Amino acid sequence: MKKSTLLTLAALISTAPAYAAATEPTSGLLTWAFLGFIALIVVGQLIPAGMMIAGIVKGLISSEAVEH
Repeated sequence: MKKSTLLTLAALISTAPAYAAATEPTSGLLTWAFLGFIALIVVGQLIPAGMMIAGIVKGLISSEAVEH
């Protein structure tokens, strides 16, 4: 009993990489839609960040001193 269990376990472990490689990775429409939505959010966040950086640079290079 112990020998057959060990042989079965050894056979399953040795074929596990073949089972894992047998499937072909495909991305469906929902995956691409989700990634596109995330990209849209990232681009939407880059626009205000760019405007803020431009304002900071403009403030640093301007010669006027502003009193608060």
